[in-house]
Amino acid sequence: MSRNVGRMLAVPRKASIPCRPAAVSRPRQQWRSLSAMAQAQPTSSHDSAPAQFFGLRTASTRRQDRIASPEEYLDSLFEPLKFPAELADRALTHASHPDAKIRHNARLSFMGRRVMQFYLFALLDSSPSVRQDHDFEHIAERTLNTYILGEHVAPAWSLGEALKWNPPTTSMDTSGASLRGVGLYKVLGGAVEAIVGGVNHQFGGVVSQRLFHTRVLPHLLLHGKPQGLSDAFHEHAMAICEQFGGPNGDLTGVGARVAQ
Repeated sequence: MSRNVGRMLAVPRKASIPCRPAAVSRPRQQWRSLSAMAQAQPTSSHDSAPAQFFGLRTASTRRQDRIASPEEYLDSLFEPLKFPAELADRALTHASHPDAKIRHNARLSFMGRRVMQFYLFALLDSSPSVRQDHDFEHIAERTLNTYILGEHVAPAWSLGEALKWNPPTTSMDTSGASLRGVGLYKVLGGAVEAIVGGVNHQFGGVVSQRLFHTRVLPHLLLHGKPQGLSDAFHEHAMAICEQFGGPNGDLTGVGARVAQ
């Protein structure tokens, strides 16, 4: 784990203003969608995905299509952060894509999973709702499951418009019937992990902590559902989100309220 992970900010135990996830503005340039896949219908399987994700850049994407660069995409999504081109391209390239011969996001995903787990454990340990019988490992598994990240965080970031990957050729039909084996949520969730890992590597633990509490965790407060963060911890999670400036708070900490 990056040595920056340990640079934790104080987290509050109480706050009066609720934090709700807000839609993230998309970059100016739109990524080309795969028209054949866009007709697929959503299902409840984690191994399939609704049509709005099918803007993924694949090896078959035509070169003349104008698209934003990876760093422009991430800069727009997480301003005022400025991502190096190499890091942004690595975070947004899945190992299945031909460009993975140069770089891909597997290592950053590994780092990002552990960074998010660390911050989640800190939240659970500081929560007034924690009990002796709470299993932190189990809570983290259902909250930060890669499929759950791909299903609930990736669309908030419009990540399907940015990720480069190469789906199995057997999945490229118009009916969507064979999309269940593609694991698209897993691919998107891995990219979420990679972005968090990349932010921690490039900008440090303070920024990645703010990113987790304001841009990731609010989308995992799935009330009444077995997936996501347990309902008992929602109030504390929202309090921390507000402590860090809310869902649109400056990730660098400028203008954020100081912990009491």
